[in-house]
Amino acid sequence: MDIFTAFGLSVSAGLNAYIPLLVVSLVAKYTDFITLRSPWDTLTSWWVIGVLIVLSLIEFFADKVPAVNHINDVLQTFVRPAAGAIVFAASASVAEVHPVLAMVAGILIAGTVHTAKSVAVRPAVTATTAGAGNVPVSILEDIISTVLSIFAILIPVLIAAIIILVTAFIIWWLWRRANRQKLVQ
Repeated sequence: MDIFTAFGLSVSAGLNAYIPLLVVSLVAKYTDFITLRSPWDTLTSWWVIGVLIVLSLIEFFADKVPAVNHINDVLQTFVRPAAGAIVFAASASVAEVHPVLAMVAGILIAGTVHTAKSVAVRPAVTATTAGAGNVPVSILEDIISTVLSIFAILIPVLIAAIIILVTAFIIWWLWRRANRQKLVQ
């Protein structure tokens, strides 16, 4: 089950870098749902939790301001995959996954989600709504990231089902889009 938790947290990190880190930190500090091994137990330090709260607030507000949100997405291109690597490795360490493999998996998962968000979803929202849809979409991303992080820890099997459904939807959407473009040409 820990591997499903790791996947879910990495997907969440692709949407928002700091929410899954903060959720893991707080859950590990105050509950027995996650026990972080060294060196990942550093996430339960008050200093780390405080920094994550500040960074979460900065990202929350930066993502709601027009033009700043695009700069934020560029900066997050490096941060979100790194956050995905950290949460994957921290939560998968219980499952005895090699740390390098765990970090690579986290980078790939969070990086893929971030790329889909910043290259496909956000530009489409900006283009179709003249930017008016960016704030609601950003709030929805934050909510999804938070709920997904909590569910990944509490109900990891649900994460497996969600990942399968989302992957199937993306494949269907891309297939449909490609077929529509063929019809137009």
